[in-house]
Amino acid sequence: MSEQRDIATPSRTKEILLKHGFSFKKSLGQNFLTEPNILRKIVETGEIDQQTNVIEVGPGIGALTEQLARNANQVVAFEIDDRLIPVLKDTLAPYPNVTVVHQDILKTNLDQAATTYFEQDLPIKVVANLPYYITTPIMMHFLESDLQVEEMVVMMQKEVADRISAKPGTKAYGSLSIAVQYYMEASVAFIVPKTVFVPQPNVDSAILKLTRRKQPAVAVTDEKAFFRLTKAAFQQRRKTLWNNLQSSYGKDEATKAWLTTSLEKANIDPKRRGETLSLAEFAALSNAMEELSEKN
Repeated sequence: MSEQRDIATPSRTKEILLKHGFSFKKSLGQNFLTEPNILRKIVETGEIDQQTNVIEVGPGIGALTEQLARNANQVVAFEIDDRLIPVLKDTLAPYPNVTVVHQDILKTNLDQAATTYFEQDLPIKVVANLPYYITTPIMMHFLESDLQVEEMVVMMQKEVADRISAKPGTKAYGSLSIAVQYYMEASVAFIVPKTVFVPQPNVDSAILKLTRRKQPAVAVTDEKAFFRLTKAAFQQRRKTLWNNLQSSYGKDEATKAWLTTSLEKANIDPKRRGETLSLAEFAALSNAMEELSEKN
C-alpha cells in the first residue's frame, strides 16, 4: 500500500480532477489539500494505528482518507457530494479497509452508523478536514451524540480553532469554547497555510486536537440549563453579565430577584462580563439558578 502514489500532490490532484471532470462547489466549502506531509502530520497527531477505527467527514478526493487507511484498522468516510462518490471509488480502490458512505453526516445516527460499518469494536476517532461553513454544527453533532468518540483531530479555519481552544478572559473565549471544552480537552496542534489548498481559501487553517474527558469538565444539575446560561452570557459581549441575563431570562421583579440571589449564591459579581467567567463559575451559577428555581 505504501508504494501507492500520494493523492495529495498538486500534479496528482489536478490529474484526478481532470480525469473525472470535477469542478468545485463553493456552496460545499470544498478546498483540497495538496501537501502529503501535512496529511501525515495529521495522522501522527491523532496517533492513528491498527487499533483505531476512524470516521472521516468530507473526504473530498480521498487525500486524507488514503493516509488514514495506511495506518488505521478501518476508515468510514462520509461524503455528501454525489459527484465525488465515483472519484473516491477510483482513488481509494487500493484500500479495502475504507468504506465510503454517501450521506449527510448531520442526518446520520452516529452510534448506529458505527455499529453498522465497523467490523471490530475498537476505539473510534474522528479525523477530518471540515468544511468551513459547517464546522461547528458537525463538531457539536459528534459531541452531543451517544457515540463515544475518544478523540477528534480536525482541520478548520484558524479563527474557529482559536475560539474553541480559548481560555477565560481572552477575546476569543465564548459559548463555543465552553460547549466544546465541557466535553473535551482542546488544543491547537499546528497551523496549515492557505497556500497548500486547491482552490486556495482566504484564510489559514489550524489542526485542532480534542480529547474526550472521562467525565464532563464541570458537574451541572441540568446540562440544557447550563448551555442556555452560557449562550445568554455572551449574547452581547460588551454588556455585563447582569444585562445579558436580564435580556435572556426577563426583567420582571421576580426574575431579577432570582438572578440576584443566584449570583450571590455562586459568589459572582453581576458587573462582570461573561468572557471573564470560567467553566466552574458558569457551573456554580447554573446550579444555583436551578436550585433556587425549584424552591420557588
